[in-house]
Parts: sequence; structure tokens; C-alpha cells
Amino acid sequence: MSAFAIPFSVLDLAPVASGSTETAALRNSLDLAQVTEGLGYHRYWVAEHHNMPGIASSAPAVLLAHIAMVTSTLRVGSGGVMLPNHAPLVVAEQFGMLEALHPGRVDLGIGRAPGTDQVTARALRRSAGPLSADDFPEQLTELANYFTGRDSRGVTAVPALGNQPAIWLLGSSGYSAQVAGHLGLPFAFAHHFSAENTLPALALYRERFRPSGVLAEPYAMIAASVLCADDDETARALSQPAALQFLQLRKGKPGRMPSPAETAAYPYTDLDRLFIDERLDAQVIGGPETVRAGLTNLIDATGVQELMITTNVYDHADRTRSYHQVAEIVTLKATT
Repeated sequence: MSAFAIPFSVLDLAPVASGSTETAALRNSLDLAQVTEGLGYHRYWVAEHHNMPGIASSAPAVLLAHIAMVTSTLRVGSGGVMLPNHAPLVVAEQFGMLEALHPGRVDLGIGRAPGTDQVTARALRRSAGPLSADDFPEQLTELANYFTGRDSRGVTAVPALGNQPAIWLLGSSGYSAQVAGHLGLPFAFAHHFSAENTLPALALYRERFRPSGVLAEPYAMIAASVLCADDDETARALSQPAALQFLQLRKGKPGRMPSPAETAAYPYTDLDRLFIDERLDAQVIGGPETVRAGLTNLIDATGVQELMITTNVYDHADRTRSYHQVAEIVTLKATT
């Protein structure tokens, strides 16, 4: 628990930098997990992305197994597994195994979107049929039943049965918020790329919440982009490569995170700069006092029970330094 009275956690997108390798990105993830555990962060999630050269975390369960092995107190989890991409049985077996190996430390965050382009999604599903998330409630029920032994077909998911991780629903709009509320599950919202939908989705979650065997009251967390440096100017400069990478993604040209030199040399249009400015305005970026004020405002506005931070910069040392500075701002280490 922090001086802000809520836990702070980490979302790691395993960024692959220009001039670097996927191996280096994954090793950075292992290093960052150990660093943030020592600083007092509560949980550490990795995301599922496919066909994206700038993100190395295509197989969350595999990466989480390694992260859990090099840490001891962090909760580790998926932020998230995109359920339409996978057979629920496979997800149950993978995360049941993680829970069996690391009891009481595993979160299974579930999303309903493919999280990739349609061609890649079809390759994942090995199906030429139409891609739709409309059967998400049925898939979610099937997944949950493998952990409890309620599968009506008599399929036993080993070692999922009896080893259920904490299940979260993830979203960037109102749909999953309503499902999470209806089922009485914790809800995590992707504020870092859908900030305009954050407050409406949280309101829907709380309105639709029904107490369950998991939660008596709503438990909401948001993932926010946060970058802290010694001063506002330095932080703003460090934020530019990730902003350009996101711009290129939106233009249909996903790639590795550009270097500062590549970022400076990019031929920005006026619309490009407007897009980047609007994106950065939704993030918490600056020196310690600016970040303190930004975190305070974000928590007050959303009323969340937990804040998950994602920090994406070109240099891994700058990323770890930012997590150190945020920990000092919210005094995580002093109160854990």
C-alpha cells in the first residue's frame, strides 16, 4: 500500500527498441519485474500482442512463468489473454499450471478482442470462419468451468482443476465493464489507449455490479501511461519515441520503438503533431511534482482501487528510473 492509499502495479508491454532484439526486450522484462518487486509494486502484468514487431510479449503464459521464477512477492498476470484467440481449455491449462507452480500469485486477465489484425487472428484460431467476440460470455463460462470441474462434457483440465487464478475482466469500452459488474469480478480498464472511455466504463461497471463469491464490492483498476524524469522537459523528450511508435501503428505501420535520433528526423505533418499532442495530454508525464499532481488528479477523478502503470521509453535504464521515481513519489517502499 502506498501513501496514496491504493496499491500501484506494473503493465509491461515488453517494448522492442530499434537497433535491439526481442531477446533483449524479454530480458529487460525480467529485470524490470525484479526492480519493481523490490520497490513495492503490487502486481506485474504482461499483455498479449501478435504481428507487432515492437512488442515481444506474444505468449503471456511463457513470459509469466519466467517472471514468477525470478520474483517471490509480486502477483503476476496477463493484461491480458485475448480469449477469442484461444481455446478456453488451453488457457485454463496454462494458467492452472502457473497457479499450481506459484500458488496465490497468479492473475488471469481476460480480454474479448483479438488484439491483432484479422489475418493474424485467423492464423491463431486456425479457422476461416468469421471472427467475432460475440460468443465471449460462452467462452468465459467454459473457461471458468474448467477450474471448478463443472464442464458438462466431462473434460478435466489438468492442472487447472483446483488451481484457479484470480480472474479479471479487461476492457477499453463499456462491454467488458458490464460483464465484469454482472459477474462480480474485478475490472481493469485500458486508460493508456482509451482515455476518453475511462469514466463511462467505470460508471457502467459500478452500476451493473452484483456481489459475488469473489467480490462483495466493485474493485476497479486502470492502466495508465506514466513517465517520470528529473524535470518536465526531460520527461517530455523521453516520451517522444513511444508516441511516434503509436502514431506509426495507427497509420498501419507497426514497428520497433524508434531511437531518439530517428524520432527527431521523422517528417511530421501538422496532423501527426496534433495526434501526438492529444495522446500525450492523456498521459502523466513530467518531473516528480508534475507526476504527483497528475497521479492525484487521475485517482481522484476515477476513484479506482488500484493504479497500474505502463512506461514505454527507448532506453531501459530510463524506464526503470521512472518506476523508481514514481515509487518515491507515492512512498511505496516505505509502507510495504
